[in-house]
Amino acid sequence: MSTKLTELLDIKHPIIMAPMFLVSNVAMVKEAMKCGIAGCIPALNYRTLEELRAAIKELKAAKVEGGSFGFNLIVNKSNPKAKDQLRVLCEEGCDFILTSLGSPEETINQAHAVGIKVFCDITDLKFGQKVESLGADAVVAVNNQAGGHRGNIDPQALIKTLNDNLSIPVISAGGVGTKADVDTMLAYGAAGVSVGSPFIASEEAGVTNEYKQACVDYGADDIVMTERISGTPCTVINTPYVKKIGTKSPWLERMLNKNRKLKKWVKMVRFYIGMKATEKAAQQATYKTVWVAGPSIEHTNAILPVKDIVSKLI
Repeated sequence: MSTKLTELLDIKHPIIMAPMFLVSNVAMVKEAMKCGIAGCIPALNYRTLEELRAAIKELKAAKVEGGSFGFNLIVNKSNPKAKDQLRVLCEEGCDFILTSLGSPEETINQAHAVGIKVFCDITDLKFGQKVESLGADAVVAVNNQAGGHRGNIDPQALIKTLNDNLSIPVISAGGVGTKADVDTMLAYGAAGVSVGSPFIASEEAGVTNEYKQACVDYGADDIVMTERISGTPCTVINTPYVKKIGTKSPWLERMLNKNRKLKKWVKMVRFYIGMKATEKAAQQATYKTVWVAGPSIEHTNAILPVKDIVSKLI
């Protein structure tokens, strides 16, 4: 199938395996490329720049015709490594960079200078117009069915609004777990889709079997929003532990967030604590589990190889 996304990335199918904190890895993206889709990894999944550089080199060596790879870059102040990570990505090279949570201006300027395309996560038209004016190659429209930090607008309305007002391709993120879902998003006018949660329960994913099995055992009705990871509402599986601790921020935190001078620092501390808790839950099984996932796990019925999950989508 040919779409603006397949043309941009020279891939066979208009699908990006979405970047997922702690989940995404080189093994998954290698398999994605073999299947003719694109794969993306958060740069923050690598503790050091040397590890990031090694991952890029390994993916470049493994790249096959019809596949593509990129990295997700958090571009706001919560990521002090952003400038150095961008430098390494530009030095080593990749097919695309996907920016999140901040202004992509510097990323676009540096990436374009070395021939790397830049896609930008957005949740509404205002930010879509902003990143287009900065030179983004496409937008990733995060809708209200996405996992993690999702948007507030339903897929059809968001895709239509963006297509009516932007001239760059719109990639839809959220609510895709089957080929029928892919076809629906394309029918709405998307140039392609970004798919994350169905790949958590892949054999190649670098998380515990307990996390993978939870994506099999739970479904769309078990996804809830919590403020306890980053301070911003985020979707997680409603495990017994999540039910026990609740989904609202502690009262003291809510009170401090009302102070304009303290709000930024409170959010930074919450983000750090939440990411550490998420990391622990992904890498070891304890009763204190907070597993990030989206409602598209509804269609996850077994732990499968990446190639079998892609097959369900195409």
